[in-house]
Amino acid sequence: MLKIILKSEKFISPFNEKARDLRIQNKPLWLLQRDTLAPYVTHEIELAEEASLPEVQGPCLVYRDNLYFDAAFIETFLNKATKLNHPSQAAFSIKDPAFREHALPLSVSYTQQEDLFLAELWYYPNGPEPTSQPMLINMKSREVGYYHVPVYMATEQGDLVFQVPLRSLIAIDAWVHIFITDVVFGLFSRGARFENRANKSPWFKLYLLSKAVYEGKQVLSTSELVKIGRNCVIDPSVVITGPASIGDNVTIGAGTVIDNCIIGNNVNISQGCQLMLSVVGDGSFLPFRASLFMTTLMENAMVAQNTCLQMCVVGRNTFIGAGSTFTDFNLIPTPLRAMDGRGELSLSNREVLGGCVGHNCRLGSGMIIMPGRMIESDVVLIASNERRVINRNISYEQSDHKLFSSAHLHKRLYPRQDESVEESW
Repeated sequence: MLKIILKSEKFISPFNEKARDLRIQNKPLWLLQRDTLAPYVTHEIELAEEASLPEVQGPCLVYRDNLYFDAAFIETFLNKATKLNHPSQAAFSIKDPAFREHALPLSVSYTQQEDLFLAELWYYPNGPEPTSQPMLINMKSREVGYYHVPVYMATEQGDLVFQVPLRSLIAIDAWVHIFITDVVFGLFSRGARFENRANKSPWFKLYLLSKAVYEGKQVLSTSELVKIGRNCVIDPSVVITGPASIGDNVTIGAGTVIDNCIIGNNVNISQGCQLMLSVVGDGSFLPFRASLFMTTLMENAMVAQNTCLQMCVVGRNTFIGAGSTFTDFNLIPTPLRAMDGRGELSLSNREVLGGCVGHNCRLGSGMIIMPGRMIESDVVLIASNERRVINRNISYEQSDHKLFSSAHLHKRLYPRQDESVEESW
């Protein structure tokens, strides 16, 4: 089958980069799409954003390259579409909890048609056609709690919950969608699929128990649920519970706790770190007692000692100094807002939410970042009496490195979409 990729030229703030090039679950989005579709397609065509669909014969799949979808979603969509054998477009109901609560807020990529929302994903049995019919896909969501907190922070029961889908699709229009994709539609969904399989298959349960007995471990720490790559050095005191995946050439120091995470290749995690429901990109470094909770680090990021990040996204080649804290709860009970796909502040539909740091940033020690704030790519921030608490978005023009005569040493690598810079080196 042919796949036709429609390019999205829009840059995602604060990274100043297209969605297809950003890391999702420790892979560039374009590579994740290719791997997911590999069992179904044999060749591809890429088209510019406004280009017309070519005339081709035979079945084809058409999608916008800012979409994340998992294998379960694609399998369901193609099975239904091929059985109906007519042009079909993926659609969601506003009554679908996972779509309503997580995919729709801050997005601009869905087209509303009565009570349905259409995604930019089509199947054509005989080549592209002018029209298609909506195909409603149930994301099969389930409510999963992730915090039990005092009632003034959440519902009457004091539970903060996600609507976790077993089939996932989301358009990456804002940085919050990366957080949702990696954590809710990624790590939480992986755990939910494991639980679903264990509940449905007594033979699988028996296999897990026998594996645990043979290896002398708890079920969640067995090799069935914790996948470790080659040439890794892991201290015997490290606690790892799955589902978890650890890449090649990884070093993990004594006393570290890792729970349901994706750890990339060539990562160095020092003593006493705490990682939960987080994605750590290739080449990243976490010195002692760094803590990540529901956080994404893209490749070659560094989070220094005693720093805590909760529900954050950090771009590639970025350094965050020691003792910094990214807060995630508004002390004044006003709704949290974040930048949407139009570049405007909108309601994020999140009770708690961390911050986002772009690519190639340098943040000094002791910074405090308020919930939902963004720091643009290529920014340097130095804690001072004038600016230690970041209570608003920081643009490149406000970077502290411009105050020094050596400013030229920190090159701008990620200009905005309508800007250009001189050759960096």
